[in-house]
Amino acid sequence: MDALAGLLEGPRARGAFLMCSLLNPPWSLRVQDEAPLTVLAMIRGKAWVSTESGPPRQLVAGDVAVFRGPQAYTVADDPATEPQVVILPGQVTTTPNGEILCETLSLGVRQWGTDPHGETMMVTGTYESAGAVSRRLLRALPQMAVLPRGELDTRLLDLLVDEATKDLPAQTAVLDRLLDLLLIAALRAWFARDDAPAWYHAYSDPLVGKALRLLQHNPAHPWTVVALAEAVGMSRAALARRFTELVGEPPMTFLTEWRLSLAADLLSESDATVETIARQVGYGSAFALSTAFKRHFGVSPRDHRHGGGPALSSSA
Repeated sequence: MDALAGLLEGPRARGAFLMCSLLNPPWSLRVQDEAPLTVLAMIRGKAWVSTESGPPRQLVAGDVAVFRGPQAYTVADDPATEPQVVILPGQVTTTPNGEILCETLSLGVRQWGTDPHGETMMVTGTYESAGAVSRRLLRALPQMAVLPRGELDTRLLDLLVDEATKDLPAQTAVLDRLLDLLLIAALRAWFARDDAPAWYHAYSDPLVGKALRLLQHNPAHPWTVVALAEAVGMSRAALARRFTELVGEPPMTFLTEWRLSLAADLLSESDATVETIARQVGYGSAFALSTAFKRHFGVSPRDHRHGGGPALSSSA
């Protein structure tokens, strides 16, 4: 399994929110839905997207943007247009003053906006459950990743638009799978770039790449730098130096982060006991995992499992 395939095992849309927006300028949407991951595809027209962490970016037809939550962002016809609609958790839409707009702006099956023939058309797919997306993937992404047209197969966009407004049996399942395909295509294009996480590109190194695979595929093994160096055929010092240079952190630091990320996912996605999960990811006891987990994430495994999960960061 390659590095990206491992990360993409997590995303599985399950009744994801999907909407086609049709708008005429001036318009501005402030998205505060706290969703862990959102995919926005421009079908026609233009839009500007703004986050708290960088300058506005323009999207044109064929572009796709991926947003990592829970931070808010704004999509508008122009960066200067003040928000007219606020999108809250549960996809509740209001005016900035709190007036409910959900029914007011409905244009039909999964269509929403100000004009059914609007100058701007975009499709938004939202993964509303944190359990539907691997936290390891979310930590690898920036708050916003933009994929220009030409980097993606536009046939996916055409198919998504065609299916979005249908109301047929099992239509939700069809849309979930199409959204997954679009997300995977977008992330595959983004991870191929130079600004993808350092560890991803380190996979191409014959020795460090082998070390990464050993750590990721066998987290329960009692790894040491010496054992890892012997497994890949390098000296301890050479491996530590080259691994840190290419990945951005020492081997054991990477392993700790990997084990705890796996534990966070398993706590969210399974009913296994903390003791069982601890042994699966390389900790000798539930107490050892709990201590490391709370030190790293700021919450206990139990609190994380019951909804008090760790805040996401963009560090890989």
